[in-house]
Order: sequence, then structure tokens, then C-alpha cells
Amino acid sequence: MSTCPFRSCPLASARFRQPALLRLFPFLRWWPMVSRGTVRADLLAGLVGALVVLPQGVAFATLAGMPPEYGLYCAMVPTLVAALWGSSMHAVTGPTNAVSLIVFATLAPLAAPGSPDYVSLALTLAFMCGVLMITLGALGLGSLVNFISHTVVVGFTAGAGLLIFASQLRGFLGIDIPRGSSFFRSVYIAISDPGAIQLWTLSIGVITVLAGLAGRRYLARVPYMITAMLAGSLAAAAANASFGAERTGIRLLGALPGGLPPLSHPDLSLDVLQSLAGVAIAVTLLALTEAISIGRSIGIKSGQRIDGNQEFIGQGVANVAASFFSGYPAAASFNRSGVNYDGGARTPLSSVFSSVILVVIVIAVAPLAAYLPIATMSGVLFLVAVGLLNTDEIRRITSASRAEAGVLYGTLLATLLLNLEIAILVGVIASLFLYLHRTSRPHMRSIVPDPRHPERKVTEVEGDLGECPQLKLLRIEGSIYFGAVNHVEQYLDTLREVAPGQKHLLLMCKSINFVDVAGAEVLANEARKRRAAGGALYLYSLRKPVEAMLERGGHMEDIDRDRVYRGKEEAIAAVFERLDRAVCSRCTARIFNECKTLPPPVTE
Repeated sequence: MSTCPFRSCPLASARFRQPALLRLFPFLRWWPMVSRGTVRADLLAGLVGALVVLPQGVAFATLAGMPPEYGLYCAMVPTLVAALWGSSMHAVTGPTNAVSLIVFATLAPLAAPGSPDYVSLALTLAFMCGVLMITLGALGLGSLVNFISHTVVVGFTAGAGLLIFASQLRGFLGIDIPRGSSFFRSVYIAISDPGAIQLWTLSIGVITVLAGLAGRRYLARVPYMITAMLAGSLAAAAANASFGAERTGIRLLGALPGGLPPLSHPDLSLDVLQSLAGVAIAVTLLALTEAISIGRSIGIKSGQRIDGNQEFIGQGVANVAASFFSGYPAAASFNRSGVNYDGGARTPLSSVFSSVILVVIVIAVAPLAAYLPIATMSGVLFLVAVGLLNTDEIRRITSASRAEAGVLYGTLLATLLLNLEIAILVGVIASLFLYLHRTSRPHMRSIVPDPRHPERKVTEVEGDLGECPQLKLLRIEGSIYFGAVNHVEQYLDTLREVAPGQKHLLLMCKSINFVDVAGAEVLANEARKRRAAGGALYLYSLRKPVEAMLERGGHMEDIDRDRVYRGKEEAIAAVFERLDRAVCSRCTARIFNECKTLPPPVTE
């Protein structure tokens, strides 16, 4: 008998062990684990998390087209709420690069980035995504994210990295690129007029990137974004002090408001909801895919099983909270979750501490943002973009499967050419088409008993292994459903045409996982055709669900219940009795054990 995990908790009573209450307050599951030791570990991990998200929040809000402080607000209340209502012990929710990019790409055509209307749209989008996530989780549809394959995520992420790179060329080079320009348009403008590049701005951007790379390599314990921002800010301050701000033309971010996030509210007017419906679905799919992927990957290391439906609800509640506390669509963060786990976090209290500590830090350092150059922000986002290009994974997928590579590069190209919400759907549809193509062509292998094996185990026909001239043994590997029936029918028709003497067909059905009505009709038709030709269709090792399907549809009557067997030996022995002995007398293959009972073959 298992021990109740709530026995050591002061709230451990019958009512607090009810599943309904645990679903409503899921943090009660891990609360008994909290101790003085875990609080100390979580506090240290939360401090590191707050330091990491400080530059990321500003950078990602800039990427999303939001005022910089909104990235920090998004890492306060939503992070705390997701920690308490999610299922992962280590995943950290807040602003992320991919979601920030899709927010900018989809909302920029609707309102001027950074404007009050734009902020209102972002708040509404967060609310809509949150409601969708909660609904999906409550309905138990956590498996929906499985339709977004790993290959699609890699392709979309790589495309997002390139889009981030293109979107930051304006700030990095100091040139005029219209907001919302496509990837290729942005790159073309950047390279078509080198004389328009502002050298002081470019210099600050380059210093930022180099400092970030050096910090990542030589100062691993310090968040590289902080190293990059400090280097860029100091370089800009030195340049402005030496040559004057008017001469350098280095643009600065400006001071951030410090303190708690102000209250806000979404715009629930019908026109706005209709205009954001498609975007909300795309952002929801992307955010949930990130959350489940991160939770599972860290769960493998920590030994924790992730509840997909509860994670949906946690992400949903966090996004609803973001809409009322000056945030924008939030998701689980790959790097901050990894930092949280590596930092020794023991419970989700680490994210709670991170939120509280971030508020204190923002109050202290918000005025310093006035000295942060725009070029430095662009340089930091360049580093983020490079991190999204997982070249090792792209190379592995490309070498492993040409079809998967097609899905990857197709998704990447769609990300660069189409609206991001459409690009995700393109990747999902491409993956489904690939899956359907593979499953629509189940492997069908001719098999024979192997005389070299002491138990005459069946093996695929090859080399000198002969076949019985009257009986065809066939193994079908895959499901026989409406998408595969054409392939199966063509193969069976070809068998009858190529070897008309093999009137009997024995199917090994162990590898047939599923048969639908169309598949059952194929088997029934084959049985009728074989009988008309003087033979029969036989089945063995049928799976229970497949057998039940044949029974319910009445197809077992066409196949004949007496010709369905449990095992190979029973099936071959029964079919052997029905073979034409005149043909057997001239056969030299003698591949079955039963053939040993026959007289020696007659030779002419």
C-alpha cells in the first residue's frame, strides 16, 4: 500500500486529499515537500532566475513590440501563477523569444507597435490564449500538442531565429527599416545601401555581441545577457562622453518604470476577438508545445512525470493573469527552466521567489535602463537568434530522413514567407501528411519457415529459401485503414496475378494494430476472391481489437471463423490438410514440417 504524500502536511485531512480539490489547487500536491532545506535551495535558484530574466524580459518585450517594462511584468505575476497551477516542478513561465516574435509578427499589421492600441491587443491575445489553454486542459486534450512534431518545432524555431535576426537589423545597424517588413525585405534593405549604416551604432552592437560570446564562454556563472548589456552600455557611455551624443547618434532605451505591474484589462469587443481568433490558436499551440516539451525534457532528468492537462491549465491561468497584470502572452522558457533546474530548485517555490525578487531588483535598477543603447538590445537579440538555430539537430534530422528534412525546411521556409500562425499550421499539416503517407503503405513481406532455425521460425523470403507452390505466407506490418486499403488491395491483386497457383493465402496478423471498416472489407473481399479461385484466406495471431472489429462488422462470416487460428503451427497444420496432394507430389521445396509425411517427390 502506497503512503499518502500529504501525511506530513498540516492540511492533511480527508477533504484535502480529494482529487477535485487537488485539481483546483494543484500546489497542494507538492506543498508537503517544502522544508527549510528546500526553501533555501529554491531561494538561491529564484535569485539566479530573477537575474537571468531581467535582461531577457526587456529584450523579449522589445522583440514583441511592447514597451520594455512589459517583459518584466510578464515575468512577475504570470510566472508565479504558472508555478502554483502547473504540473512541472522546474519549468519557468514568462516572456519567451518565439512567442514574443509571433506576437509582434501578428499584431504589428493591426496597430503601431508600442502604442496603447497595440498593448491592448496584446493583453486581449493573452486572455484569449489563456482561456483556450484552460479549456483544452479541462477537456483532457493535453495530447493535442503531440500533433506538432519535433521536426516542426526545430524548423519553426530556426525560422524564428532568422526572423529575430532580420527584425533587429534596424537597431543594430541604425538604418531605417519599416516595422513589420518581411525577412527578405529587411535583409535587402540592410545590404542594398551600406552607406546608410551608422558606424557608432554598429560598433556598440558588435561590442555587445562579442562581450556576450565572451561572457558565455569565460563567465559561465554570470548570465551572458547581463555581461553583454553592461559592455554595450559602458561602451556607449564612453563614446557619448568622448564625442558627444549628437555626433555618435547612439539611441538609448530610456528609464523603465519601477515597482509592481499596474492593473490592466483585455478588450473583449466582438471585432477584436474575431480579428485575434486565428492568432490566438497559433500562439496557444506554440506556447503549449514549449511548455510540454520543456516539462518533459526536465522531467526525464528529475524523474518527474508531467501531467499534460494540468500543465495546459497552469499555462492558461498564467496567461489570463498576464492580461490583468500588464503582461502579454507567456510560455515556458527553455533557458530559464534549465537554469532553474541546474540552480538546484527543489519545488515550484523557486519561481515564486524569482517573481518577488524581480520586483525588488526592478525597483533598484529601473532607472539604469536609461543608459541602455538600442543597439545593445539588438545585439542581445542577435545572440538569442543564434541560439535558436540548432544546427546539430538540423543536421541530424537531415541525415536521418529526407522526408523529415522536407518537413523541417518546409516549415522553416513557411516561417520566413508566411504569417507565423499560418507557418505553424503548415508544419503541422506537413507532418500529418508525412504520417499518413507512411501509414498508408504498410509493409507486406513474404515469409517462409526457415529450415536453418531449429524451431523453423518464419523469416522473410530471400536467397535460396523457396516457397510453397500452393500456399503464400504473408506478414502485414501496419494498420489496414481507409488510407491504406488501396495499397493493400493492389498488393493482394498482384500476388494472385503473379502466382495464380498459390491459391491459399495465410496472413500473419500479429503486426496489424488496427483495422477499420474499409480495412475489414478488404480482408472479406480477398477471402471471397480466394474461394472463387479454389483457395481460401487464413489468418493467425489476430490481435483482440482487430478480431472484435471483424466480428462486429459481420466480416468474420466471409472470412470463415474456422480459418482463423491462434498460432503459426496450428494454422500451417490446418492449411496443409487442404493442399492439393497432386501438386505436393511434384514439389521439391518441402518447406513445412508436415511435408516430411509425404512420399518422396515424383521426378520426371
